[in-house]
Parts: sequence; structure tokens; C-alpha cells
Amino acid sequence: MQQEQTTSIAPESVNPSANATTNEFLTFRLGNEEYGIEILKVQEIRNYHAITQIANAPEFIKGVVNLRGIIVPIVDMRIKFRLGNENYDEFTVVIIINVAGRVVGMVVDSVSDVICLAEEQMRPTPGLGSVIDTEYIMGLGTVDERMLILIDIEKLLSSNDMGLIDQNLN
Repeated sequence: MQQEQTTSIAPESVNPSANATTNEFLTFRLGNEEYGIEILKVQEIRNYHAITQIANAPEFIKGVVNLRGIIVPIVDMRIKFRLGNENYDEFTVVIIINVAGRVVGMVVDSVSDVICLAEEQMRPTPGLGSVIDTEYIMGLGTVDERMLILIDIEKLLSSNDMGLIDQNLN
């Protein structure tokens, strides 16, 4: 029997004396792109395991898992962002996030690392008109040659099509 591995991300691990203009992001991969979400929203990282499917759920909701007595909806970010078919392997993980008191799991291809971005390393979302919905993108982060798409996870989870957290809580 395979032992389930989890990695907890405790808010205490963030240096409270760090410069207020530095933002920490957990980075993850979906396909060839690298994304980042605020580290303070991350509760833990778990290996991908079987998920209980829910009838009539949107395609991007893979189902639910029981996480220490809490029923957690699992969202496949590859499907949500229309990035093609999911390919689950040994690197596939579920990032458990806690936003506005709601716990949600996000399936991603892999987790990279935690990155600190200074204000000068963060750029606003480029104007792409109505061609691409950039409502959930906080901006772009640059570290050396890496470009990160920074996701506003609260806006994404409270969007009309997901509705996983109450919009009035923001």
C-alpha cells in the first residue's frame, strides 16, 4: 500500500519581518506554463489519489476527497484553464488552499517552489482585450528567465462559473 505524502505549509513559515513589498508565491506547472498563488492561501500539498466523483458536476470539478473529516472539492486546473487533457503521473499533486474559510483542492501537473517577488519583479496583467479573460490574473512575475502567471485565487474561486466561495466574503 502506497503511503500518502503531504506537505504542510504553515503561515508561521513566512517571515513576518520580511519587507512588506515582497510577496511570496507557491509556483506550480500546468503544461508548459508556470503559475503562482499567494503562499498564505496554501494549506498543504498532497499526492494525487483517487477522488470520489460527483454526478452532474462541471467538468473541471473532478470530485471530492475527505480531508481529515472535511469534504473538499477538487478542481482540475488544467481543465479549468482549457489546457488540454489531463495526464496524471507521479508528479501530479493537489494543492489544498484555504480561502475565506473554504478549503478547496487544485490538481496541478507539479509544484515547483516558493518564490519571493519584490514589487519591481511584478508586472500588471497585459491588456488582451476581450479575447482572453484575465479577470483571475493578478499580474506577471519575472525571476531571472522565468515568467510566472500570478493567479488571484479568491477571484477565481468566487467567479460565477465556479462559485466555490461566496463573492460577498471578499
